Amino acid sequence: MKFLQIMRPLHWTKNVFVFAALIFGKKLIGPIDEVLPAVFSAIGGFFCFSLAASAIYIFNDIIDRETDSLHPEKSQRPIAAGTVTVGSAQAVSVLCAVAAILGSYLLGSKFVIIILIYIGLMVLYSLLLKRVMILDCVVISVGFCLRAIAGAVVVGVFISPWLIICTFALCLFLAFSKRRSEIAQLGENSEAYRKTLAGYTPELLAHMLDVTSGLAIVCFLLYAMDTRTLDIFGTNNLVYTTPMVLYCVFRFSALIQKGKYSGPVQLMLSDRPFQFGFVLWVLACIGIIYADKLGISFGGI
Repeated sequence: MKFLQIMRPLHWTKNVFVFAALIFGKKLIGPIDEVLPAVFSAIGGFFCFSLAASAIYIFNDIIDRETDSLHPEKSQRPIAAGTVTVGSAQAVSVLCAVAAILGSYLLGSKFVIIILIYIGLMVLYSLLLKRVMILDCVVISVGFCLRAIAGAVVVGVFISPWLIICTFALCLFLAFSKRRSEIAQLGENSEAYRKTLAGYTPELLAHMLDVTSGLAIVCFLLYAMDTRTLDIFGTNNLVYTTPMVLYCVFRFSALIQKGKYSGPVQLMLSDRPFQFGFVLWVLACIGIIYADKLGISFGGI
């Protein structure tokens, strides 16, 4: 149980970005001989990225075990608490990394390259880049973009540059949200836990949240109105899901800045209104993208 805990399975929810290409690449509904391979490939990609992420989580927890002991929640993690030895944790980390690489190799040479880039980048982040203000959040966002790109590669579809930029901006928003929640939770002790927090202030992070959330929304609108989107989906009706996007982003920002949750994952897994808004947006996107196959008519909108 302790070994499963250090793998942080709840954080595997971050890898849902792999499934974005399945929906927006029009591979979710259609002939069974096309849909099943795409779905199984996306699921395989999800688990490969989850194992790769777990390897990095464990590696990072080993490095941060002393500072994690100062955190009110992270001090309960098995490595920081001493219930799992460093040697055992290293072995699990290596096993997860090897399993991720071997599994991704079975899914394609391009996919395994993305996994290797992700692991290399995150190792560099754990050793050095997480100590550099702003760059720490940029690297995390790049890691999420790699997930989205990997999903497109493993499913075999083209991914719009607007979606990549939107993913980057959205994940930069999530990364800054994480820093804001840490400051709200740790208060004056924040610098002792993470040195980069000394450079962040609530006011600065509020500004960064405004900029990145606005950029993500604008990029989504540009994607929805893009001529290539019209050519693929036969409609620009995705633009009408913007109110749901705005609701989710604004609620997320409000709750994080109030310090109600310790991080984005906790908020996403706990806040029912946010979950409802997100699920409603996903269903609306599926209904619009696959309207012709589902027999849905929007009356010439």
